[in-house]
Amino acid sequence: MYDSPHQFLPLSPAEHWLEPLRERAAKVVDLAGELAGHAHPTARHALRELLRSMNSYYSNRIEGQSTTPANIEAALRHQYSGKPEIARLQRIAVAHIEAEREAEAEAMRDDARVAPLDAGFARLVHRALYRRLAPSDRTTEDGIVVEPGELRKGEVNVGRHLAPAAQSLPRFMEAYSRHYDRPRSHDAQLIAIACAHHRMVWMHPFADGNGRAARLQTQAAMLPVTRGLWSVNRGLARDVRGYYGHLAAADAPRQGDLDGRGNLTERGLLNWIDYFIGICEDQVGYMSDMLSLDSMRRKILAAVQVAAAQHGLRTEAALPIYHLFAAGPLARGDFIRMTGLAERTGRAVLAATLKYGLAVSDTSHAPVRFAFPIAALPILLPALYGPEQ
Repeated sequence: MYDSPHQFLPLSPAEHWLEPLRERAAKVVDLAGELAGHAHPTARHALRELLRSMNSYYSNRIEGQSTTPANIEAALRHQYSGKPEIARLQRIAVAHIEAEREAEAEAMRDDARVAPLDAGFARLVHRALYRRLAPSDRTTEDGIVVEPGELRKGEVNVGRHLAPAAQSLPRFMEAYSRHYDRPRSHDAQLIAIACAHHRMVWMHPFADGNGRAARLQTQAAMLPVTRGLWSVNRGLARDVRGYYGHLAAADAPRQGDLDGRGNLTERGLLNWIDYFIGICEDQVGYMSDMLSLDSMRRKILAAVQVAAAQHGLRTEAALPIYHLFAAGPLARGDFIRMTGLAERTGRAVLAATLKYGLAVSDTSHAPVRFAFPIAALPILLPALYGPEQ
């Protein structure tokens, strides 16, 4: 049984193996930086809110407990299913969204109590998630009521992996924090996040919710790179078998003298990092393609055309909607004038745009800003909610 922190070394691969990985990580960081210029800040804010729902959907889907995007959106409006199991999954999804928002706020604070790559942050996000759930919603199939943020008190096997002895967890987590919680360049930090994700899951510090907590921690740690505009969770969930397979391979003991100098396999950890960076490359590339201005102009027009028959939209709405995405909010009068239609017709088009959800407004007189309605997501962000690859 693992009972001493030296048994989960190496916490990072030897430096001489990392140069190719750093080059790829640096390209991810550069592309992610360019992504921030693809839309107006209000449109980016709408995207961040959407991706929180997406993260909830995908993280819970990885656990085999997903609900539909439509059910998540309904739950955010406090509309829950009459079917108990669906309603439970809706509550878990909303708790995940709120926990992610809390974790991000903590991670971005100048006076943060704990940094994202401190092991204490995993306890923070686990607490943020599970304290939002009633005991009945956080009871495992074995009848264990999961206590928010509390380390497990019993021993556990995860597949073939025997997790560290419960009494030794504080020592493991202290060693984890000493190694990972330190300043690094963004490219080096991406590699550290990959390593930290595996070692957190390897420790399995909680009675349940370890995967969810690790992904919430990873999401928060990656904020300086992602800016909340793309998520590794989507890629992991679209390849659950690969995700679990690479995690499990990195659990293995060292395979001879050419496999590093730690107790665990260095080669397996390198393969996991390679896989994780590949997921990042895929996801930042996906969102860059989705948000490019030319692409979004065409997709907004297509969304308007599809909605025309049912919601009273006209193709003249496409130009002001695109302005909302690329250049920012418009006064209602400016939106109407940009359609080129007569006042009365333009008002009807604006009303239809708001009803369909391609624009939102805080009050009946406030400016309008861009939004991502769930009905238009298959056009605006195709495959955002997609099958496993």
